[in-house]
Amino acid sequence: MAGDSYRQLSRKKDVPIVAQSSTETDWVSRFADEVIAESERRAPGKPVVVASGLSPSGPIHLGNLREVMTPHLVADEVRRRGHEVRHLISWDDYDRYRKVPAGVAGVDESWAEHIGKPLTSVPAPAGSSYPNWAEHFKAAMTAALDELGVEYDGISQTEQYTAGVYREQILHAMKHRGDIDAVLDRYRTKKDPKQQVKKQGQKPVDEAELEAAEGSGAADEDDGSGGGAGYFPYKPYCTSCGKDLTTVTAYDDESTALSYVCVCGHSETVLLSEFNGGKLVWKVDWPMRWAYEGVIFEPSGVDHSSPGSSFVVGGQIVREVFDGVQPIGPMYAFVGISGMAKMSSSKGGVPTPADALKIMEAPLLRWLYARRRPNQSFKIAFDQEIQRLYDEWDSLEKKVAEGTVLPADAAAHSRAIRTAAGELPRTPRPLPYRTLASVADITAGHEDQALRILSELDPAHPVTSLDEVRPRFDRAENWITTQVPAEQRTVVRSEPDTEILGSLDEAGRESLRLLLEGLDSHWSLDGLTTLVYGVPKVMAGLEPDAKPTPELKVAQRSFFALLYQLLVGRDTGPRLPTLLLAVGADRVRKLLGA
Repeated sequence: MAGDSYRQLSRKKDVPIVAQSSTETDWVSRFADEVIAESERRAPGKPVVVASGLSPSGPIHLGNLREVMTPHLVADEVRRRGHEVRHLISWDDYDRYRKVPAGVAGVDESWAEHIGKPLTSVPAPAGSSYPNWAEHFKAAMTAALDELGVEYDGISQTEQYTAGVYREQILHAMKHRGDIDAVLDRYRTKKDPKQQVKKQGQKPVDEAELEAAEGSGAADEDDGSGGGAGYFPYKPYCTSCGKDLTTVTAYDDESTALSYVCVCGHSETVLLSEFNGGKLVWKVDWPMRWAYEGVIFEPSGVDHSSPGSSFVVGGQIVREVFDGVQPIGPMYAFVGISGMAKMSSSKGGVPTPADALKIMEAPLLRWLYARRRPNQSFKIAFDQEIQRLYDEWDSLEKKVAEGTVLPADAAAHSRAIRTAAGELPRTPRPLPYRTLASVADITAGHEDQALRILSELDPAHPVTSLDEVRPRFDRAENWITTQVPAEQRTVVRSEPDTEILGSLDEAGRESLRLLLEGLDSHWSLDGLTTLVYGVPKVMAGLEPDAKPTPELKVAQRSFFALLYQLLVGRDTGPRLPTLLLAVGADRVRKLLGA
């Protein structure tokens, strides 16, 4: 074989993974149409109100983020059309502390003594700078929402209740407690919503929905029943122990005198027209707020949409008791993490939006929520899949720039990169995420080495500062250091593997010689890509641009495995062109036996 055969190797660019085109209509625009029409019908001339509810009972995870992103995307579309919008996020921080969540740093079983107190009355985890449990977990979510460009009005339910804002609504609910009880009673026989679905001959959409049905319904959510003195939709927090382990024993509509006893032994009578130390039970509280705030749009999870659950019951209570209208309320499906099951904030280690934003840019995370209809489940990648997601995103960006993108995909892209207020910060020079991850892996935090490699990727247009590739480079580096196991990190050999080199046959030695002779003239990402794929072609007597055959692919894999073994001591690793650039020509020659 001619010694200069490597010179025939032509330079070819990497072909990115192409995104699957969406043929569905843009769900955001469709809901925006409905929301605007409904708002003009109900409250012409007033701001359009959409809502979300978040409970800071523990880390607020990526499944909860769908509760915010769904109305945010709709609200932002309504704003783009020139309408005034209020996106309310109710922080349900006056809810009871139910249990000690697993896996929270600075928290042990001693926090169990606070079960039953409002979340704002529970101490923050040890070492926290925040005044209470609720504020500690709200803070991380607030920072993430700011980075995601979510514009909203936050409402603390602790502040609302303790300031007496809902007094009129509470007194009204107590006066109409019989009507509320009658609505709830329609569902109290549904002890097992899973069986109820089967009895009705309805098959749940998937296992996740079946789980939701099994865990929902009136039997599973406190609706205020259970007291021997009758039904009361209001639950006082005990003024002695501070917990909601109370039972209302009597209520007088005229005087508003409410009597209760607590398991701690305390009992008293308060005037509900003055007392601010309690709240409506959830199934009454939610529809009360719909009416009070005039909410037009608020989604709910699968677990709130099954028979007898909050959204279903709330629709009747808001109409029959509070003279209001149930919001347009699409059900949203669960969000998974790679191969993990349905997320639950009661399980330790469930990733939060802040965790995701450490390894991916805000536009990509927004895109994952924007491109899927609310009732479609999807997964957020914390494993190797994140590289493919970024390839798909970069392919979409290319199509947008070329004007070849489909309308629904263009809409999702636009919603990902900007809001009505303007564009989100982006990486000036978005190099492939997998390339940046490989560089970060190999250089292990040495920025000068990282810049050297990145400057050689495209000699005609060299990267001159890491700022050009930030924040994407930082996200890729975070992914490598926090999500890739130590045993999968790349460690370049310090000395040649003389045993492997000595065992090579003539073909093996020739393939290495071809690669080494071609290094200088192919020293760029594209050039080295052409080189490493072309050597096995030349070895097989083919032209460098020959199409791969099954036999050729086998030969290429064998050649790649040899290079990985000689460079990093295992059969796989970062993409070889990136690895070669990172190692450097001189060291490559040394390790390959030149």
